[in-house]
Amino acid sequence: MASRDHGDPGDAPSVPPPLAPVVNDTRPSAAEEARTIAASTNAATLATLTAHGDPWASLVTFGLLDGAPVLCVSRMAEHGRNLTRDPRASLAIVEPSTQADPLAGGRVTLAGVVHHPNGDELAAARDAYLADVPAGKYYIDYSDFSLWVLRVHRVRWVGGYGRMDSATGEDYTAADPDPVAPHAAGAIAHLNADHAESLRAMAQALGGYPDTSSATCTGADRYGLDLRVVTDRGVAYTRVGYPEPIGSVAELRGAAKELVRLASA
Repeated sequence: MASRDHGDPGDAPSVPPPLAPVVNDTRPSAAEEARTIAASTNAATLATLTAHGDPWASLVTFGLLDGAPVLCVSRMAEHGRNLTRDPRASLAIVEPSTQADPLAGGRVTLAGVVHHPNGDELAAARDAYLADVPAGKYYIDYSDFSLWVLRVHRVRWVGGYGRMDSATGEDYTAADPDPVAPHAAGAIAHLNADHAESLRAMAQALGGYPDTSSATCTGADRYGLDLRVVTDRGVAYTRVGYPEPIGSVAELRGAAKELVRLASA
């Protein structure tokens, strides 16, 4: 029997297409998504190369210096010795999630080369590491520990099933973490509990699904809302973007009200 790829037709139920144009489907770029995930945690899997060229994966903690991961590792650890021999490395970061399926959540791989910071960069790297890893104060000054900064050359972001993209190191460095998504859980729960009709109106008028019977908000960021819509044709996902990006979760209420106004108009 021939093997199949998960992208082959028939591997997933068909998703009903929109019946009207989506008014504004602006969403964060892959670089912005990656910066947001990197800022959401301080633990990751570090991949290095052994003296024999074999891949070696280790759990590490990290801080962020203008988006660049800062590592504090010991030469007694195999990954510390690996970095000394070969500066090529990658960091796999998984966004914190309560989903039952870990593959449905977001994650990012940052690949590049490490270097020892010095001068002003060393002081800044130290501060960045301790800000994100407070426990580092107990070992950062040990003689066998060293700080490394990962200069990101390549980024691969995965936002769950069917959502993935790549970005350059330059785009990653220039991007900003999303100021809304990490703090939006309460607002999303409120929208779903108290404003179901408004969400349905958004999906019908702005999201391209005039046949929506119900809609649920599954995510919010600086650019808009992600909606799961139910129609007689099946379940689909769509996007309703704000007229203008917002700068904090405090602005989400006003942005949602504006979407309701636009949907009504």
